[in-house]
Amino acid sequence: MPYETGKEIKPFEIEIDKYRPYYYAGASGDFNPIHLDDDFAKQVGLGGAILHGLCTMAYVYRAVMENNDPSKIKKIKVRFRQVVRPLDKLTIKEKVSGVKKNFTSIELVAENQKAEQVITNGFVMIEN
Repeated sequence: MPYETGKEIKPFEIEIDKYRPYYYAGASGDFNPIHLDDDFAKQVGLGGAILHGLCTMAYVYRAVMENNDPSKIKKIKVRFRQVVRPLDKLTIKEKVSGVKKNFTSIELVAENQKAEQVITNGFVMIEN
């Protein structure tokens, strides 16, 4: 896909299903009760179960892959700003921040259904 600096890429939207923390726990081996036990997560001040951070980041990666060959994605970083919960609806917005000879840089943010940014300062480097 040819990129132009300043170009916004079509937002990627996804709803987190209620079983995603269980699937991710099984795949990752992270069975921390803050992800799986709503009552426990409330007791420790989280307001309920939260999605694994790396699972959230995987959704960001998936959004980038929608328009790119995965083998060309060379770097990705994000800042976790808010928790993501089962049944949240995420919108991942990407904007081209720079195009050079060998690489394209993309900035991104992810918002939940309340327009709260859950991922900020996202950055992806793609080989041209």
